[in-house]
Amino acid sequence: MEWYLPVIWAGLIGTAVMLYVVLDGFDLGIAILFPTTKEEGERDQMMNSVAPFWDGNETWLVLGGGGLWVAFPQAYAIIMPAFYIPIILMLLALIFRGVAFEFRWVAKPHHRRWDLAFWLGSTVAAFAQGLVLGGLIQGIKVENGQFAGGPFDWLTPFMVMCGAGVVVGYALLGATWLVFKTEGPVAERARRQAKTLLIGLLAFAALVSLWTPYAHPRIAERWFTPANLAWLWPFPVLTALCGYLAWRRLHGAHEFTPFALTIAIFLLCFLGLSISNFPYLVPPDVTIWDAAAAPSSHIFVLIGVSFLLPMILFYTAFVYWTFRGKVRADSGYH
Repeated sequence: MEWYLPVIWAGLIGTAVMLYVVLDGFDLGIAILFPTTKEEGERDQMMNSVAPFWDGNETWLVLGGGGLWVAFPQAYAIIMPAFYIPIILMLLALIFRGVAFEFRWVAKPHHRRWDLAFWLGSTVAAFAQGLVLGGLIQGIKVENGQFAGGPFDWLTPFMVMCGAGVVVGYALLGATWLVFKTEGPVAERARRQAKTLLIGLLAFAALVSLWTPYAHPRIAERWFTPANLAWLWPFPVLTALCGYLAWRRLHGAHEFTPFALTIAIFLLCFLGLSISNFPYLVPPDVTIWDAAAAPSSHIFVLIGVSFLLPMILFYTAFVYWTFRGKVRADSGYH
């Protein structure tokens, strides 16, 4: 087997997942923050800030899941039954959120149920993603190359904590996005909320960073052996530094910087989790080479991705550039 092909595909899937977390994370976060105001005009402004982007942001979830199925079919066959319930909940919640986004505008003035659906669907989707993340960190029981656990193995205190952490993290992304993209009372309230949410996200990140090496010796060995520690100590230091700088910028007049620093925190946390688990795709037993499809399958799909991925990136950049600037209170969704 060409050893580099699974590495390339692991990088592509990881990139797609990270792009999904950042791009769809802030619009899920905006919905999570929906109950913090009852003013219809402010809620309209919050939704309008993501109206041109939200459906395109979910493209990366499709690429991540589809890439896993094509490039690592054994991992897909293990992960899906291990997390059937949270994954189904996530997909239903995302559908609920999407329907609510569109129906809310046409149902006015009788749209309160769709406000609730928008908040509930987004919050459940974020929490379910955290459950899956926590399950992958904790590890999946595998025997003879198949999932050997129970249907509720994902329901543990650690995974629930990860679910809550993702909800808080997405809410922080949403708050800093509103600071960047809106003005008036919405932006001012989001700046205040972001300060509290930033503390919450850093607390969850610290708790996961302490819990995982304590519970899993393989992770402790990866981070705390003298040779590895000499190379890896910048990651937690940089994460703390980004948190400090974000806190300072939220107390100033900065608008884009808090959002960028929040993205940096997410990226550093994602890299830290990758370092903790590489090369395991299904910790603690199945590596990327164990789960990889045939090299011919990797090459065939990689040719298609090499054409489509630049197009998606260009389109995404074009949309964000086209709809740059502040969203005012009187902006409309069409």
